[in-house]
Amino acid sequence: MLTTILDPGAKTSAWNLTSGEDLAWVVVLMLITVSAGLLLVITLYLAYILWKALTPQTETVKDTRTFWQRMAGLRPLNQEKDLVMEHAYDGIAELDNPTPPWFMGLFYGTIAFAVVYWLVFHTFRTGSIMETEYTQEMAVAEKARAEYIKLVAGKINENTVTLLTDKKGIETGKTLFNQYCTACHGQNGEGKVGPNLTDEYWLHGGDIKAVFHTITEGVPEKGMISWKKQLNPLQVQQVSSYVLSLQGTKPAGAKEPQGEKVTPAAAPTPKVAMQ
Repeated sequence: MLTTILDPGAKTSAWNLTSGEDLAWVVVLMLITVSAGLLLVITLYLAYILWKALTPQTETVKDTRTFWQRMAGLRPLNQEKDLVMEHAYDGIAELDNPTPPWFMGLFYGTIAFAVVYWLVFHTFRTGSIMETEYTQEMAVAEKARAEYIKLVAGKINENTVTLLTDKKGIETGKTLFNQYCTACHGQNGEGKVGPNLTDEYWLHGGDIKAVFHTITEGVPEKGMISWKKQLNPLQVQQVSSYVLSLQGTKPAGAKEPQGEKVTPAAAPTPKVAMQ
């Protein structure tokens, strides 16, 4: 691109607006031009105000306005004759009341702010827009959540797991069961490809530790995969507790018993049972 600019006889165009780099330079040059124009206008306007303030008044009435009155564009009534414009309509005179300096300063300030905002957030993308901030905050929250779950779940294993009896834990286990287990065990644990989970017969043990182990490690020879990569120990505990809460529910179409009968003493049911 620079070679083409230095060599006017080059056949290719100096600017290729389909190129992201060239388009960015064009935008930057336009912004610099606009900013320079605005700066020039503001400078001339401030110079005009300063000139008006320093120019000796030829009128007999001195301008006794304070600085804030000048910024607000306020004039006393005894200076109203100086504001009358030459033309009049039906005897109605028009006063020349320019826009107050504070408003003009605010107006040009918003333009300057818009230019800076455009450059920072949309041209050079060095700032964080709301969508980026939201994504960053969600990432931080998700990381904190994962660390909390890891801290809690890390204390749960096959030897320390206990049967959950609180409603929230059982409901969470039901949600996980419906998501991962219904394809083989049925919507209500009645059994399909996998065994019936609502009767007293178990193939691999029917207490909380045995069910926890079965879900965690799986039973490859029976076609059940290990779920320890998809579910953390806390989730396995919740699913196991929900499975044991299904004892004695006798759903319609339940599969025939399989395995050995486990006495209720060895497989206690939670106090909070799901309907």
